[in-house]
Amino acid sequence: MTTFTTDTTLAAAPKILILGATGPTGRHIVNQAVSRGYDVTLLVRSPEKAADMKGAKIAVGDARDEKVLRQAVKGRDAVISALGTPASPFREVTLLSTATRALVSAMKAERVARLVAITGMGAGDSAGHGGFLFDKLIFPLLLRKVYADKDRQEAIIKGSDLDWTIVRPSVLNNKPRHNTIQTLTDLNQFRGGSISREDVATFVLDQVTTDRWLHRSPLITW
Repeated sequence: MTTFTTDTTLAAAPKILILGATGPTGRHIVNQAVSRGYDVTLLVRSPEKAADMKGAKIAVGDARDEKVLRQAVKGRDAVISALGTPASPFREVTLLSTATRALVSAMKAERVARLVAITGMGAGDSAGHGGFLFDKLIFPLLLRKVYADKDRQEAIIKGSDLDWTIVRPSVLNNKPRHNTIQTLTDLNQFRGGSISREDVATFVLDQVTTDRWLHRSPLITW
């Protein structure tokens, strides 16, 4: 377990592409990236949803389209994927893996190496560490198919030769950020937790300019 106080000191102004920018966590990432002085481009399907995001460039298109992704990622230093999908108890979910496969191909073609992707507690080897309510009720009844696609998404990222970091937040909330969070890779003693979307955004943005968690998939929580 690592406990740290987030540091928003900026040594440079990276050029980043953000996917999933209009989601509730993505919006915090955009706002914080702009406030740090980053050169921010958003890829969105519905530009009207991003109309209030000042200080960012808007690219319009489907994140599953490799041609669109190549145009959006060209000239960027890093990509942040905050893509999400609603709970789907019955229908198969493929959005995350399909978009990630296209993104990896586009990044390789455009020689952009740095990828920071948000998945979630319950993905990969963090499965079974969400606490009783999450593991026994929410996950199997509502999120099983979503997390099957998150697992495919993670496998695609880990199988690439990109400079990736996968971030697995615990249960997300909309509370003010604490600034001090835990980053866990050993989950033996961990059973559930929560974290604010603001803190997730800060941690994710910090990974753009550090190799501290390169090729690792920490779970972050309060």
